[in-house]
Amino acid sequence: MGKVISISNFKGGQLKTTSTANIGAYLALKGYRTLLIDLDPQFNLTTLFNAPNIETNIFKVLVEGKPIEPVKLRENLFIIPSELELVRGELAMFPMMHRETRLDKALGKVKSDFDFVLIDCPPSLGLFTINAYFASDLIFVPLECEYLAFNGLKVLERALDALEMDIDRIFATKYDGRKVLHQSFLETIQADPRAFKTAIRTNVASAESGTEHKTIFEYAPTSNGAIDYKKLGDEIIKEYGKA
Repeated sequence: MGKVISISNFKGGQLKTTSTANIGAYLALKGYRTLLIDLDPQFNLTTLFNAPNIETNIFKVLVEGKPIEPVKLRENLFIIPSELELVRGELAMFPMMHRETRLDKALGKVKSDFDFVLIDCPPSLGLFTINAYFASDLIFVPLECEYLAFNGLKVLERALDALEMDIDRIFATKYDGRKVLHQSFLETIQADPRAFKTAIRTNVASAESGTEHKTIFEYAPTSNGAIDYKKLGDEIIKEYGKA
C-alpha cells in the first residue's frame, strides 16, 4: 500500500510545488512507483511537468466522482493533473455528503499501485487541503528560513490540533549559509525532532528547471538543488521506503 504524504504550508513561497516535483522525481529514479497529485487551483505542479488536461483531472475526481486515471510523466512517475476549473471546486463540493474524504475514497482504489503518493496542497486550510490531510499517512511541511515561515508553522499546528492531526516532518528551504539569520533559523528548525537533516539551499537552477518543464535532476543534475533533493529523498527512503 502506498505511503500518502501531503506537502503543505499555509504560507506561499515555501517551495511546496518544487519540493513535491523533485522529491517525487527522485523517488521515481530510485525505482519507487510515485504518484503526484496537484491539489492547488493554481496548478503549478501540472504546469511544471507540462501535463495534459485530461478528462480525469483532480477537479473531475473530487467534484464529479470520476475514477483516478494517473498520467505517466516519466518512468515510475505519474500525476493527477489540475486545472483552472478547480477554483470553483470547493464551492461545488460544499453541499456534498462526506466532502472532506472524497480524495481518500478515490485514492483507495489506486494506492496499492504505488509506493508513494505525494500531494501538493494549496496554501490555505480549505476543503482541498482537508481532503489531502484525511487521505494522508503523513504531513510534511517545507519551511523557508525566515520569521514569517515560523509563524505559518504555528498557525498550521493549531489548525491541525483542531482536526486531531499532527505535522509529521518539517524541512528547511531557501537556505543561504552566507546569511547569519539563515544559520540561526536553520539551527532552530533542525532542533525540532520532526526535522529532516537536509536543508534545501537557495538555487537558481531549481527555479529555472520548472520553466523548462524539467525536474532538477534532468535540468542540472550536478547543481546544489539536485544534491539537496537527493539527500532529502534518501532520508525519506531510509525512513519510509519499503525494505
